[in-house]
Amino acid sequence: MAETVKVMISEEDTARRIRELGEQISKDYKGKQVHLICVLKGGVFFMCELAKRISVPVSMDFMSVSSYGDGTSSTGVVRIAKDLDETLEGKDVLVVEDIIDSGRTLYYLLDVLQKRNPNSMRLCTLLDKPDRRVRDVKVDYVGFEIPDEFVVGYGLDYAQKYRNLPYIGVVEGVE
Repeated sequence: MAETVKVMISEEDTARRIRELGEQISKDYKGKQVHLICVLKGGVFFMCELAKRISVPVSMDFMSVSSYGDGTSSTGVVRIAKDLDETLEGKDVLVVEDIIDSGRTLYYLLDVLQKRNPNSMRLCTLLDKPDRRVRDVKVDYVGFEIPDEFVVGYGLDYAQKYRNLPYIGVVEGVE
């Protein structure tokens, strides 16, 4: 059976929620500059849209961190493929992620980043799957809490496909 994608969260609902998150972050960081750290590849779509909706000064950096291969479940092994270009010392950091699933990747990443002496560090995710959590991570900003289904679109992929969908969809017909 060939895989198909069913809409879970529409393009309009996604845009509205990102605007709301941007407004809340702007209030919370009033008078400060926020340093966004994007977790590549999936987080780039969300971070770019979010950054456009934050009214305080923003700087950005990117990391590539993964616990997934080409499959639909975490391997449990976290690796950093691309580290940050800038220091975090004294910065107000907001880590931006596309989805938090098991929590393994973010638990590891937040521990690594905290040791780099940021002034503050918070976590923002477009999608949160708390039913799959095996590591406790504090998520400060959540776009949508979703059930335990494999989702794609808006940066999320299945074997490098479907990242460019403008909505969040559920992949059906895969093992």
